[in-house]
Amino acid sequence: MSATPMDTSATRQPTPTLWQSIKEALRGSHQDYTTGSLNRSILLLAIPMVLEMVLESLFAVVDVFWVSRLGANAIATVGLTESVLTLVFAVGMGLGMSTTAMVARRIGEKDTNGAAIAAVQAIFLGLIASAILGIPFFFLAHHLLAAMGASPAIIATGTGYTRIALGGSGVVLLLFLNNAIFRGTGDAAIAMRLLWVSNILNLILDPCLIFGLGPFPRMGVTGAALATFTGRGIGVLYQFYRLARGTERLCILACHLRLNATVLWRLVRVSFTGILQFLIGQASWIGLVRIVSLFGAPALAAYTIAIRIVIFAILPSWGLSNAAATLVGQSLGAGEPDRARNAVWRTGLWNMIFLGTVGLIFIVFAPWILGLFTTDSEVLRTGIPCLRIFSSGNIAYAYGMVLLQAFNGSGDTLTPTYVNLFGFWILEIPLAWVLAMHTALQVNGVYVSVVVAQAAIVLVSLYLFRQGKWAKQKI
Repeated sequence: MSATPMDTSATRQPTPTLWQSIKEALRGSHQDYTTGSLNRSILLLAIPMVLEMVLESLFAVVDVFWVSRLGANAIATVGLTESVLTLVFAVGMGLGMSTTAMVARRIGEKDTNGAAIAAVQAIFLGLIASAILGIPFFFLAHHLLAAMGASPAIIATGTGYTRIALGGSGVVLLLFLNNAIFRGTGDAAIAMRLLWVSNILNLILDPCLIFGLGPFPRMGVTGAALATFTGRGIGVLYQFYRLARGTERLCILACHLRLNATVLWRLVRVSFTGILQFLIGQASWIGLVRIVSLFGAPALAAYTIAIRIVIFAILPSWGLSNAAATLVGQSLGAGEPDRARNAVWRTGLWNMIFLGTVGLIFIVFAPWILGLFTTDSEVLRTGIPCLRIFSSGNIAYAYGMVLLQAFNGSGDTLTPTYVNLFGFWILEIPLAWVLAMHTALQVNGVYVSVVVAQAAIVLVSLYLFRQGKWAKQKI
C-alpha cells in the first residue's frame, strides 16, 4: 500500500523556474489555466499578451515618429484620423471581448467543438462589420476630416491617409478578432508572433513609402497609412493560416464553416453591449480632440504625439488585462469563481506597479521623450504638460482596465457599458469643456478631465466588482 504514494512522488514534476516559465510563455504553453499555480497561469498568459500589445503599440509610435518629420499638418492629419479610427477599434474590441469570453468559457468547459463554432461565427461577424464600416469611410474621408475641424491645408495633405486608414479598417477589425480567438483558447503566443510579422513589415515600409526610399514612390503621410495597412493585412492572412492549421486547443474543421443561428445570435447579443461599451469610451476621444483642435494645429500635434506615447505604455497593460479576462472566462467555465476573483486582484496589482512606474518615467523625462518626435517649440510647449498630466493618472488606468476586462471576460459586457457612459460622457466631456474654455487651464483642462474621469471609473468599478454579480453570468 505504501508503494503507491512513493511512486507518485517519484514521478512528480519539479516546479519550473521563473526563466523556464518565461521561455514556455514565449514559445506557447500547453498548461490547463483552470488548475495549478495562479501566479504561473498569469505569467504564462500575460507575457505573450503584453508583448503582443507592445508590438501593436509600435504601429502607432513608428507612424508618428516618421510622420512628425513632415510637419504639424501631417501630424494633425494622423491625430484627426486616429480619433475616428477609435470607432473601428471600439467595434473590434467589442467583438473581440465577447469572442474571448465565449471561446474561453467553452475551453474551460472542455468543449473544444463549441469553441470552434464560436470562433467561426465571430469571424463571420467580423467580415460583415468590415464591409459596413470600410466602404463608407473610404468614400467619405474628405468630409470626415472637414467635420473634425481640419483646415483646408490639412485636408489637402491628409485625405489620402484618411481614405486608406479608414477604408482599410477591416484589417484592424479582423486583427483584433482573430487574436481574441487565440487569447480565449489560451494560445496567446500565436497572437504575439503574428504581430512580429506585421510590425517588421511596417517598420520597413514606413520610411520607404513616406520618403520614397529606393524603388518606392514618395507618398508622404499617405505612405504611412499604406505601410500600416500592408503590415496588418499580411498579419491577418497569417492569422487565417494558423486558424486553418489548428492548435492544440482549437481545431476548426470543414463542418464548422457554416452559420449557426443560435451561437451567432448569442454572440451578437453579447457583442452589441461590448461594442456599445467601447464606442462610448472611444468616441469620447473624438469629443476631446474636437476641443483640442480649437487651440490650433500645434496643440493638436502635441496632443497626437503625447497620446501615441501614452498608448505605447497603456497597450502592454491591456495585455495584462486580457490575461485576466481569459483567466476569468476559463475559471468560470470550470466552476472556479474564487480563482477568477483572485486572478483579477493579482493581475490588477501587477498592472498598477508596471503602469505606475512607466508614468513616473514619463513625468520626469517628458521633455526628452517628446524631443525624440519633434523639435517644434510650440508643439513641445503644449506637449510636455499634456504627457505629464496623462501620466499622473496611470495608476487609475491600470486597475480600471483590469476590472473592466474582468467583467468582459465573464460575459458581463453591460456593466462596463454603464461605467463608461458615466465616466466618459456624463463626467469627462462636460468637465473637459468647462476646464478648457472657462478656466485658466485652457487646453490642459482637457487632459485633467481625463485623469479625473479615470479615477471615478476605477472607484465605481471596484464597488461593482465586489458585488460579485459578474460571477453568475451565463454565456
